[in-house]
Order: sequence, then C-alpha cells, then structure tokens
Amino acid sequence: MKRETVPPAVPAKDYLLKRLQDPATAAAYLNAAVEDDDPGAFLQALRNVTDAQGGIGRVANHAGLNRQQLYRTLSERGNPELRSLVRILSASGLRLEVTPKEQPQRSRRSGGGAASSSRASKGTKTASRARVPTPA
Repeated sequence: MKRETVPPAVPAKDYLLKRLQDPATAAAYLNAAVEDDDPGAFLQALRNVTDAQGGIGRVANHAGLNRQQLYRTLSERGNPELRSLVRILSASGLRLEVTPKEQPQRSRRSGGGAASSSRASKGTKTASRARVPTPA
C-alpha cells in the first residue's frame, strides 16, 4: 500500500496575521482579549495586531514612536501608557473606545421592592438603568 503525503496544515500564526490585517477583525480580536481581564493577553493580542499591520518598525513609524520603545511597550513585561496605546491603535487603523460593562440581571426578591421602587420613582440612578431628569 502506497503511503499518501498529507500537506501540512496552515500555520496558525500566519493565518491569524492575515486575518488581523482587516481592522474590523483586529478590533474584535482586541476586544475579546480585553474581556479576559488579563493585561498579558491584551499585550499579546496587540503584538499580533502590530505584526499584522506591517510589524514593529512600520507601526512605530506611523505612531510617531521609537522602535525600541515600542518593542519594550509590547514586551511580556510591557506596560503601555495610554498615550502610546492610542498611538499604536491609531497606526493600526483602530481607536480606543470605552463601553459600559454588562450588568448581570438581578432577581427581584420579595420584601425588598419598596425601597428600590421608591428610588426609581424619584429619578435616581440605579444599577440597571439611569434616568436623566428633564429640565422643567
């Protein structure tokens, strides 16, 4: 029986970098990394996006940063300043955006509804919704 040669699989890193050239995919990838609440995971994701956008040299040039500084910023022990992060994202065709964290739905307990309903009727902010009073 003749043995078939199986073509190698597509290297994951090459496939990832090709996909991350698309700004929408890169944004979704970075947002997923942020949701992990692990700064190391976010830095790794940002390094991958930087590589996909032409590498450290190109991104550093477009971001107006020193190449060595960018290497240090994106290293495993890196801790980018907000200013650097905004520049890196901008050079990659992205921007920083802050959105509210989703709050888990609270179950209504019997007996505790009076206090929370009186707060809501007075127009104060609650965890699940905020009312903005309209000028009279």
